[in-house]
Order: sequence, then structure tokens, then C-alpha cells
Amino acid sequence: MNVIKRCIYGISIMSLASMNIQCKGDKKAGADETTLETKATDSVSIAKTAYGTTPKGEKIERYTLKNQKGMEVNIITYGGIISSLKVPNKAGKSEEVVIGFNSLEQYMKANPYFGAIIGRYGNRIAKGKFTLDGKEYSLAINNAPNALHGGPEGFNRVVWTAAEAKGGDSASLKLKYVSKNMEEGYPGNLTVFVTYTLKNDNSLDVLYEATTDKKTIVNLTQHSYFNLSADFSKPILDEQITIDADKLVPVAATLIPTGKLTDVTNTPFDFRKPKAIGKDIEAKDEQLKNGLGYDHCWVLNNQDKGYRFAASAYDAGSGRVLEVYTDQPGIQFYTGNFLDGTLPMRNGGTYAHRTGFCLETQHYPDSPNQKDFPSTVLSPGENYKTKTTFKFSVK
Repeated sequence: MNVIKRCIYGISIMSLASMNIQCKGDKKAGADETTLETKATDSVSIAKTAYGTTPKGEKIERYTLKNQKGMEVNIITYGGIISSLKVPNKAGKSEEVVIGFNSLEQYMKANPYFGAIIGRYGNRIAKGKFTLDGKEYSLAINNAPNALHGGPEGFNRVVWTAAEAKGGDSASLKLKYVSKNMEEGYPGNLTVFVTYTLKNDNSLDVLYEATTDKKTIVNLTQHSYFNLSADFSKPILDEQITIDADKLVPVAATLIPTGKLTDVTNTPFDFRKPKAIGKDIEAKDEQLKNGLGYDHCWVLNNQDKGYRFAASAYDAGSGRVLEVYTDQPGIQFYTGNFLDGTLPMRNGGTYAHRTGFCLETQHYPDSPNQKDFPSTVLSPGENYKTKTTFKFSVK
């Protein structure tokens, strides 16, 4: 009998121990669930998917950044391209507001830099030549008679490596590319980082950083084409633009700066107060003739203040507002004058004349050859660092 009691007692102890272990296991599972729930409360997420493979066998990835306010940004590692950007209209409906394609193959074909990172030098360099420390460098002529946007194989056509980070009210994608010495004719091994950060206030920060082992020139920018109506079958002429600039960088017929800075007062280039893109775009003006519309760099005000408001755009139909903040001296406002109806839209049709506009924060065109323009020279030991923000809202 005592033996039976002892057996029953032992079984009971084992059962209790087993229950205790099970409870601890349940608590651990519960803790994991809590951790997952905490992560789920981050207001901005980031996810990676395969996007395609280049003819060289390079795997291209797409990163999707989303917040709780209806903004979503897709970035691919080919060219660091913003392939999609969706933001809400005044009714709360989130829609596409940048020009783009559906496939990697299309991005790899010739196109006007849709959504891409531009470098080493955004904009034009006269005759593809510049001089550093007495030595002349020659670049590829890809916009005769000039070099444009870093050359035929600029940063818009390279594969970037990516690292992601998230937490709280923001998520970031940090892209890296090492441009080798004399790539596209530029001196120095240039290590470049471009970090896209989506925040829960519907803003997208673009942070550019670079270092070099030999004196070189750098002027990085982002080349997204916006249409705030989200209807890419209609031109952007009714959208209202504001540019905080008293002066313009006028250009010759080749779109190279004359070297002078001119006042925008009483010209079609005065956007200091909101003005529809189409109001003066067909005016009889030599600068408009040279650019076939607006394709010019404005001299932004308050350059001594660093990061500040630069420009805005507003579409009355959708109610969308885009504000641009930067620490750069200039902004290139381009109205899609060379879009010609030959490139396919995502859902059928083609991108026609002036169905997208660009607001490219940057240094002035041809700065390496213009002694009175702010310098774009980067030397060993120096850090190139500049930030631009695209912030969306409605009214």
C-alpha cells in the first residue's frame, strides 16, 4: 500500500512539474507574441521582394516602405529608382503620383531618368570637360554637345547594395555604390550612400553622402517626375508651383549657363507666389525657347540658412500638396518637355508631353566651369553630405 501511495505521489509531482514547464513555455510564447505586437505597432514598415535580374546576372530587389497615413514608396536597387510613390488625395484615396514603369526591362531601356538617383554630376557640363588642379578631364558627350547627369552609364544605371532599418515613426533604406576612379571620366574612387527615409508624417527624406580618395566633382540629385493629379493622361499645366527664388540661372541655346544670374521679377520665371505651370509656359521668352519650356535652375533664397523650404506644388483637383526642403543652392524645375508619347504608362497608354514635372535639388549646371558659382569640388578627407525632403499633405 505504501508503495502504491509513493507511486501516486511521484506521478503527481511529475505532473505538476510538467504543468509548470508547460506554463513557462506558454509565458515564453506570450512574450514572443508581445514582442511581435510591439514590432507591429511601428508606424512605418519596410519589406523586400525580388524585382528581376539584369543581363549580367545581377539580382535586383524592390523595397516597399509604407506608413499608417497612406503613403507608400517603392525603391529598386537598379539606379536607386523610386519606381512608385503613392499618397492620399483630399478624399483619403492613396494613388500613384510619380511616372514609372512596370518592369526592370523597361527601366534598363533608354528613358529620361524616371525616378533615378543622378550622379556623379546632376545636370550639364559644357562640352563634357572640366579642369581640376590644372588637369583637364573629358567626359562622355551624351547630350550633345554636353555631358548630362553623369554620362551614359551614370548612377541611374548601376546596381546599388541596400541595407534597411526601421523603428517607430520611420523606416530607412540605405543604398551604397562605389564609383571607381575614372568611371565615366570622373577622377577618384567615390563611395556614395543615398538613404531614403519614409516618416509617418508623409515625408520622404533623401540623404546623400560621399567621400573620395582623389579630388573630384560631385552633384547628386533625385529625378522623380511628379503628377499630383494621379492622372497621367493629363498634362501638369494646371498644377501650381511655388519656388523660393529671386534669381534664375539663365542658359544659352545649348542649355549651358551664361554665367550670369538674373532677377525673375516680371518674367515667366517668377514663382515666388503660387502660379499654374501653364500660365506663362508658352510666353515669348528667349529662356523658354531655349528650354522648350521650363528646364532651368533657380537660385534658391536663404542659402546661408542651410536646410529650408525651397519649393511646393499643388493640385486643386486632388488637393495634394508637395513641399520640397533642401540645403542645396539651387533647384532644377523641369516640365517634361521632352516626353513625346513613346514610353509606356503602367496601365496602358503612353507618357505624353508635359505629363510630369521634376523638382531636382542641386548645385547649378556646369559649376566646375563657372568660377563664380558655388564649388562642387570634393577633396580627400572631406564629407559630401546634403539632404532633401519631399513632404506630402492635402488641402
